[in-house]
Amino acid sequence: MATGTEPGTEPPQLKRTARPGARARPSGVHDASRAAIAARHLRTDRWWLAPAATAGGLLAFIVYSTWRAFSNADYYAAPYVSPFYSPCLAENCAPMRHGPNWDLFGSWWGLSPALLILIFPLGFRLTCYYYRKAYYRGFWASPPACAVAEPHTTYTGETRFPLIMQNIHRYFFYAAVPVAGILTYDTVLSFRDEHYAWGHMGLGSVIFLVNITLIWAYTLSCHSCRHIIGGRLRHFSKHPVRYRLWGWVGRLNARHMLLAWASLISVALADFYVYLVASGAFDDPRFF
Repeated sequence: MATGTEPGTEPPQLKRTARPGARARPSGVHDASRAAIAARHLRTDRWWLAPAATAGGLLAFIVYSTWRAFSNADYYAAPYVSPFYSPCLAENCAPMRHGPNWDLFGSWWGLSPALLILIFPLGFRLTCYYYRKAYYRGFWASPPACAVAEPHTTYTGETRFPLIMQNIHRYFFYAAVPVAGILTYDTVLSFRDEHYAWGHMGLGSVIFLVNITLIWAYTLSCHSCRHIIGGRLRHFSKHPVRYRLWGWVGRLNARHMLLAWASLISVALADFYVYLVASGAFDDPRFF
């Protein structure tokens, strides 16, 4: 039975044509082998708002944290120490009574001590699965949004340097856990007054308590943490404790994006509060 189409050809309505000036090598969604749709996307909403807001928020934190990390000043006002400088591992750290003052690096280290410790929490966030999505979309437009074509002509994923380094995320998780533990210790120390007497609580104590709660929630909601707790198990019924922990972490994981932003804002606010108190611009109100 004749179909009206010669063997080896496509019906006119399905025939794919290359755009004028198309190159022989792959060129993304507008390659000659793809459907000949002129529009880059068919979305009618303001899809660009989300990646633009993400880029703006991350850029603001980068600028602020860079300034504070290199300033090497106003990071300790008893009993508060900035989370950007804790633990303080250099000899040139401000003396902190009972604080995380570990001079592992001698007098030869002349830069800000924050640069010795920030690499671990920042590396943890930089390789985080959510943050990858955030800055890939916000800064690289790869892709800029769902159902919106990216401008790049090729895609290699995270198989080449430097993006292949994203695979060490779980090792940054191992480093982030003790850092969170030290910040917990700092929070406990914040329940003292400026003379190191116990049994006092100021506004800074509340800020530190909220910050460490959000940091632990973000850290434990990590995908690597969820895999460490419940991965490689054949039968959950034989591991009831791990199953219960896996379910709890899974509920946190569902809010990983929210916790990522909340903890990012809280750690910056905690540092800024210490800066205000240490610089004399603000007096820490005491509740008792």
